[in-house]
Amino acid sequence: TPNIDKLAGEGMRFTRCFQTAPMCSPTRHNIYTGLYPVTSGAYPNHTYVKNGTKSVVQFLKALGYRVAQSGKTHVSPSSVFAWEKIPDGKNPNFDKVDSFMKDCAEKENPFCLLLCSNEPHSPWNKGDASRYPPANIQLPPYFVDTPAIRDAMSRYLAEITYYDSQVGRAMQLLKKHKLSDNTLFVVTSEQGSSMPFAKWTCYDSGLQTGLIARWPGKIKPGTTNPAMIEYIDLLPTWVEAAGGTPDPSLQGKSLLSVFAGKETHKTHVHGIMTTKGIISGSPHYGIRSIRSEKFKFIWNLTPEAKFKNVCTTSPEFKSWLTVDTPKARALVKRYQLRPKEELYDIITDPLELNNLAGDEKHTETMNELRSKLTVWMRKCGDEGQATELKAIEQMTRGRKKKKSKK
Repeated sequence: TPNIDKLAGEGMRFTRCFQTAPMCSPTRHNIYTGLYPVTSGAYPNHTYVKNGTKSVVQFLKALGYRVAQSGKTHVSPSSVFAWEKIPDGKNPNFDKVDSFMKDCAEKENPFCLLLCSNEPHSPWNKGDASRYPPANIQLPPYFVDTPAIRDAMSRYLAEITYYDSQVGRAMQLLKKHKLSDNTLFVVTSEQGSSMPFAKWTCYDSGLQTGLIARWPGKIKPGTTNPAMIEYIDLLPTWVEAAGGTPDPSLQGKSLLSVFAGKETHKTHVHGIMTTKGIISGSPHYGIRSIRSEKFKFIWNLTPEAKFKNVCTTSPEFKSWLTVDTPKARALVKRYQLRPKEELYDIITDPLELNNLAGDEKHTETMNELRSKLTVWMRKCGDEGQATELKAIEQMTRGRKKKKSKK
């Protein structure tokens, strides 16, 4: 990732950035609204926000900014996300982005431009996979080592490099139009890969992401920041960077003080996963999580159910089922049959392999995190299983069904 590495050398790299939902659509709504998923209504996949929700468009237009978007959208309704659309396709159209930047530079229009890549999203068919020989890839210990999983990881890594080329193209265009020195440039991604124990889960491999910010004169180049931050912090940051005051309705916190070097921001970050209505998903399998500086607590709302999603129908996961070893059987079971509660010491066990729930030494920690998670859910209007069962109503296909009945 030479371009992302270059950007990190010119800006600040965050080592503990998190999204709230490990799915595509809720993640993008998360960024654009500055609201947690249940608060905005965008908590299942293929979702939409509640009527009256404001987005980056309304907040920045009020400050005199043009707000444009190119590439993947996966957000709804268009009345909330009424940006200038730079067509077309699931990846940014850089020729038309070039024209947009040229126009803004010539007219001295301040702008917010959202370049929305679809990569690295399955089926991982972009980039040069030959650069990542499957036999040379180091797999995490929570993977069953099969040819299918190695081939998938090779293609996945190739697509990350393809994404890096898109970052490089954006950097080139800013430089071409002499906009680099006066632009806050943020690069991040969607949730973790759609491999087991990543996307669709509230483990760190699903919720934790990379984020790099460059802002000449405001951010010290080549810095690394360990502050715990969330995607909902981006919108209030953009508002404040544009000279505005973040609206009290926003649930995120501006990162400007963190950009200036402060290394603390939040004491806890949260997660929510909803399988209702997703492709090949369990009828209902809600997950909630909270992460402190040291511990991750996960609450599986219906542990009696079997966890399923598009991942469990994939060639990669199916290849695990063909391996008859104790490790393979244990990993398959662990992925699909989970206990009600999970607790991990993320300092000594960053891969979340050793569940400490039930260990009497951690009873106080469990009680504290459980209580804080409940408070957060209440603030968001999250009623747990009742909210899970209503998820289909917040999906675009559910909305179409409701309209057709009228």
